[in-house]
Amino acid sequence: MKKTIKKMAKVILPTVLGLFLFSCVASAHVTVNPTTSTTGAWETYTVKVPTEKEIPTTKFTIKAPKGVEIESYQPIPGWKYSSEKDANGKIKSFTFEATGEGILPGQFQQFTFVAKNPDKATKIAWDAFQFYKDGSIVEWTKDEGGDTPHSITDIVAGASTDQHHNDQATTNTTKKEETKTTNVEASDSDQSTSLPLILSIVAVVLSLVALIMAFRKK
Repeated sequence: MKKTIKKMAKVILPTVLGLFLFSCVASAHVTVNPTTSTTGAWETYTVKVPTEKEIPTTKFTIKAPKGVEIESYQPIPGWKYSSEKDANGKIKSFTFEATGEGILPGQFQQFTFVAKNPDKATKIAWDAFQFYKDGSIVEWTKDEGGDTPHSITDIVAGASTDQHHNDQATTNTTKKEETKTTNVEASDSDQSTSLPLILSIVAVVLSLVALIMAFRKK
């Protein structure tokens, strides 16, 4: 029985350790979040860059996928930002380069930027290039399942910006009409309330006049 357990342990332990190491490596890939967004939206994306070697990461470049417009970025202490633009002035790629020691072994850094999504539903691939201090480059450009896959964001159909503005305008118009209706109703209500009061005052005045006339006759 003991021999059987030992044999099973020899087979199972390496398998479990292998799966554990594989999951650690897989989770250490360069990733872009969120992995799902909507068409035409201005999305805030975050790139997570881990250092998988025993030397620091000193530079990181990411290409703008087709149909994506890079708008702005969040500055990071210890890193300088630069971008490459096309003939129309749109950003083709951007780079963060360390001004200090960079991302040390066992560490990761997050880079945040804002971009406009494509107007049509699609899957966009974020091709990235990670530069190490020794001059080596890891290209995160392979398809899903590769050893260095690019991160994918699924762009799904969503309400357009114009539709949002139209809905907002309709809502505002409805609110204005409701306000006007409320004011008219309030005005009618005030008139209905004040009319009996006026008649009561007139009646009291007439009563006083009649009483005074009666005293004078006596």
